[in-house]
Amino acid sequence: MNKPEAIKWGPFKETLIQNPTLDLQFQYAENQWVSPSYHITEIKQAPIVSVDCGGVKNEWTEIIVQLWVPEEQQQLRPMKVNKALSIVDIVEKMLPLDTNGTVKIEFGNSEFDTRQMFPNTITANGENLVIDLRPDTVQCKAIERGGSCGTTATGEECCAPAKQKVELKNLAVAADACCTPGSGCC
Repeated sequence: MNKPEAIKWGPFKETLIQNPTLDLQFQYAENQWVSPSYHITEIKQAPIVSVDCGGVKNEWTEIIVQLWVPEEQQQLRPMKVNKALSIVDIVEKMLPLDTNGTVKIEFGNSEFDTRQMFPNTITANGENLVIDLRPDTVQCKAIERGGSCGTTATGEECCAPAKQKVELKNLAVAADACCTPGSGCC
């Protein structure tokens, strides 16, 4: 599976602004569509700070748009893009969103476990703006940097647990030190 190219919040929002009158639809798997009754329940901004297996600190921001589908289908057409933009406006009045943040769409239903997915493609198709979602993939940043996930430059294994140092004690005790106060033998 190819990893989709991450879309940043700025260009994502600009695409919405350019298509305000279209119906906003989400496809979460091949021929599987989010019900048109969906709601955008919240938009989260998540600053991520991590240290990878190669010992490198990484930082980025994710903008997560959460979709929820009520049990009872309430409408036959999805929301218009301008309705989604009105929700974005409410959020951005209280929480300025990082235009360089990576966009993820969070969705799940009774047949599809909740997960965060990347917008793979965004296509204006007739009356619809279709956002095709694809799952994120696990990665090894050390390998992506051209390193290895196994040994550091000093020869230590970067993904193995740290070796414990054992302190050796001399258990041989002089006969005259035995059983005297403070000798530690009792």
